[in-house]
Amino acid sequence: MQISRRQFNFGLGSIAFAGIAARAYSQIPPQARSEVPGYGALVRDPNNLIDLPKGFSYRVISRFGNIMDDGFLVPSAGDGMGAFAAGKGKVALVRNHELNIRDGRFGPFPGKVADDFAAYDRGKDGMPLPGGTTTLIYDLKSQRVEKQWLSLSGTLRNCAGGITPWGSWLTCEENVTRAGDTVGKDHGYIFEVPSGHMGLVNPVPLKAMGRFNHEAACIDPRTGIAYLTEDRDDSLLYRFLPNAKGELAKGGKLEALVLDGIGDSRNWSEATVVRDKSYSARWIPLDNPEAPEDDLRKRGAARGATLFARGEGIWWGNGELYFTCTDGGAAKFGQIFRLRPGVAGAADKLDLFYESTDGGAYNYGDNLCVMPTGHLMVCEDQYTDITDNHLRGITPAGKAYTFAKSRVQTEFAGACFAPDGSTLFVNLMWPTMTLAITGPWRRVKAS
Repeated sequence: MQISRRQFNFGLGSIAFAGIAARAYSQIPPQARSEVPGYGALVRDPNNLIDLPKGFSYRVISRFGNIMDDGFLVPSAGDGMGAFAAGKGKVALVRNHELNIRDGRFGPFPGKVADDFAAYDRGKDGMPLPGGTTTLIYDLKSQRVEKQWLSLSGTLRNCAGGITPWGSWLTCEENVTRAGDTVGKDHGYIFEVPSGHMGLVNPVPLKAMGRFNHEAACIDPRTGIAYLTEDRDDSLLYRFLPNAKGELAKGGKLEALVLDGIGDSRNWSEATVVRDKSYSARWIPLDNPEAPEDDLRKRGAARGATLFARGEGIWWGNGELYFTCTDGGAAKFGQIFRLRPGVAGAADKLDLFYESTDGGAYNYGDNLCVMPTGHLMVCEDQYTDITDNHLRGITPAGKAYTFAKSRVQTEFAGACFAPDGSTLFVNLMWPTMTLAITGPWRRVKAS
């Protein structure tokens, strides 16, 4: 897919902000770093939606069933999301919808659509499959959505994804259904959605990036290499080396990460415990990335690739990336890993940045992003009787704190900041509500 210069510029603010945020922690006075981290106690929301710290407020800017500017409906299952500078104080939000084959009633279509409608695939009833993306234009000053529309159609379970340095959103299918009785095409791919494109994009699967249970993606702006997570209990961490930097549709090479001597990072067994140290990482090539047998992870593991416990959100910081593993760790409450790609021939380094031992403090982290302070913001995705779902902050020292609590029984998803750092956008998945949260982001106590 070709990206125009205008679309390229849309994304520069997002990448620049990620670098600024990752460096911001060094500007916090040393005496503040020893204090209890976070923004303080939560204040009960009188509307029973989400609790936030004092000084913060939210606005519901889009919700399931709203009529969009193209006449379609805002779908439910809002998941991963990216924010891009759109000029004149506006932000383009590209939002995933994790809808499956039988979720048509939660999709964007109030009725039949034309035969020439630009959908990637259709079900046996002839309707476009309900997954895909929507795009919103949000004015930061007026705090209102100016327009929203369906931007990708006919895919399945668009779970998470990632922003690119050239201003597009990579949306990932967490579904590997093969063409057959229920669908017309194979699924399990990444699709690219330029943030500045009005209307539906041409749905082109980026097949060289692998066919598997995709979760999220991030790109190293220095090299153009894409890093990919996989939502399975025995997942791998992948990277994609493009043939042409910034042009993923031109193909490339898919590889899997290997930690020599560590075949299993999940810490589910005392025999394979990953501890607080850096491990040298290397990468092995994977042939036949379209994997008709859905066996990429098995083939990789057989050659020494390291297993991870449900790789989920992944986000680029300042010369490093972070990714969550939903049920990793001895207590199975979740892990966060940090990967530092090597420079000038040095080996990549991976370390266990955080592992939860307390479900009340952090439970099933999923999507994540970098905050203006350089902290991480992590969306919980759990449905247990231990606790409600929260937005959790993680300091650069690897300490967790609570930023928000959901008063409705659904997960947080798609956390991302406006490129100027003023606004956090986040989804409540079922029924979808997209929120814009503002407040004193620099007031955080860090340790």
